[in-house]
Amino acid sequence: MNRDTLEQNQIPVYFVAVLIAALLGLTAPLVALGLNALVTPTIAVLMYAMFLQIPFLDLRRGLGDKRFMTALLFANFVLIPLLVWGLSRGLAGHPAILAGVLLVLLTPCIDYVVVFTHIGKGDSRRVLAATPVLLLLQLILLPVYLAFMLGSESGVVISIGPFVEAFLVLIVAPLLLAVGTCSLARRSRIVNAWSDAWAWLPVPAMAAVLMAVVGSQFAAVVRDIDRLAPVIPVYIGFMLLAPVMGALASRLCRLPAGSARAVTFSASTRNSLVVLPLALALPEDIRGLAAAAVITQTLVELVGELIYVRVIPVLVWRDRFDGPAN
Repeated sequence: MNRDTLEQNQIPVYFVAVLIAALLGLTAPLVALGLNALVTPTIAVLMYAMFLQIPFLDLRRGLGDKRFMTALLFANFVLIPLLVWGLSRGLAGHPAILAGVLLVLLTPCIDYVVVFTHIGKGDSRRVLAATPVLLLLQLILLPVYLAFMLGSESGVVISIGPFVEAFLVLIVAPLLLAVGTCSLARRSRIVNAWSDAWAWLPVPAMAAVLMAVVGSQFAAVVRDIDRLAPVIPVYIGFMLLAPVMGALASRLCRLPAGSARAVTFSASTRNSLVVLPLALALPEDIRGLAAAAVITQTLVELVGELIYVRVIPVLVWRDRFDGPAN
């Protein structure tokens, strides 16, 4: 199997990983406990593998498309938060699942969104180049959104310490290592070979993360399914309306089709794998249910992505606006 074949078949790989993980989570509790310990390291490895695919030294060219970046940021940090606020109002009496829902729906995806954008005939390279900006802004704005949408009456107290620790371990460390690797790869054959070898790993690393995340939490989702029931309509509503937000931002910025689809996929795909450790860093009395709410979103989203890759190329226009976006 070559790398192209692996990448072309990654969605079946991910679904097999999820099915195996769900089975292990239900039938092998000791294995599930062990998988829980692997969540953070596997995500860190995935982030390093993903960051190595980003042309950091050429980011200025990738981020120079002002209309694309405006649409991307407007969709993810203005329209989507407004949508999430509206959809989540019915969960105000359930602070644990509300915290989980807000964590996952307010954070745009920075990993497999690139994959689904490519399959859905969007401009995946622009999404990839914008990943550091999406990361930085969501980490800055998430505490603001949570403070506003949770409200003081929720009784949820969020400590910043675990969030900072997760950010340093899952984002900063892999990012710095990747930037250093990319810089050295231009001057060293050994480092360049190392970087090329890691180009094989995003798909296996993503599968490993899905197995660790779903396997460690699936039993909790099944156990608490009655308590998690209120989140299902919220996630389905988000799955249906988020693409509309992305398409609206793209139309306002007059983006060509490839860029518009990229914005639409970004607006519709959430950062569940990265925010799970943040959910597990919540106060002890709510972390379990909040984490289960995050995993539930992952399962709903994977189904949604299979629909998106067929529907978004059809509904998000052919090239109507001539010329490159500036």
